[in-house]
Amino acid sequence: EVHDIRQPFSVEADVVFHLAAQADVGTSMERPAFDAEVNVVGTVNTLEAARAAGAEIVFSSTGGAIYGDVEGPATEDDPRRPVSAYGIAKLAAEAYLEGWNRIHGSGHTVLRFANVFGPRQSASLEGGVVSIFMERLQRDDETLVFGDGEQTRDYVYVGDIVRAVLAAVGRGGVHNVGTGVETSVNELHRLCAAAAGGGQQPRHVEPRAGDARRSVLDPSRAGRELGWRPETALDEGLRLTWDSLQH
Repeated sequence: EVHDIRQPFSVEADVVFHLAAQADVGTSMERPAFDAEVNVVGTVNTLEAARAAGAEIVFSSTGGAIYGDVEGPATEDDPRRPVSAYGIAKLAAEAYLEGWNRIHGSGHTVLRFANVFGPRQSASLEGGVVSIFMERLQRDDETLVFGDGEQTRDYVYVGDIVRAVLAAVGRGGVHNVGTGVETSVNELHRLCAAAAGGGQQPRHVEPRAGDARRSVLDPSRAGRELGWRPETALDEGLRLTWDSLQH
């Protein structure tokens, strides 16, 4: 079944993996009410559906957008200073999960994802920068990079994300899920081109509103409490992603 989380719905489940979101930062800045309707109201509806079913939630939040610009790998206890409507909405959604845990005695878990990439990621969403680069390299099209390209992100492979989500069931708390390694967008493009066997140089355009300059997560707590660590190096994940496009 498919549900619009902006509307109340019901589920029959023991665990709800809440991965649905409006994840485009640009859209959140242009249409903040719509972003909040999906990411905040949608989360409240999911909480109520889970409560009626007696289910726990594993919620995919965001690391980079919640912490804002950081000086080093962000820990779960660092200040949250979102610089986009998307980050604000995700932080509000986290507050609802924490509040429901306190009010209703539930044990919902928050996972703050770094920048997720891997096979079958849509190139139509701005957050899927790897899939965007790969698709353009495959067509030998020009690639656009916002700003000077020296903004950094923490890229984590989808296979590692799946392991983290499963490890989080029944654990509760808030956990960063990233690699602790930051990579500039320029370097990411170079690595994508290497995986693809070459390609055009990117063209730099004006920076976007709402983009953090530096974003990297410290995953130490997930290692201690969930037994999770990233296993896929960036270049290996990019190779796997490129190979998936050839079939």
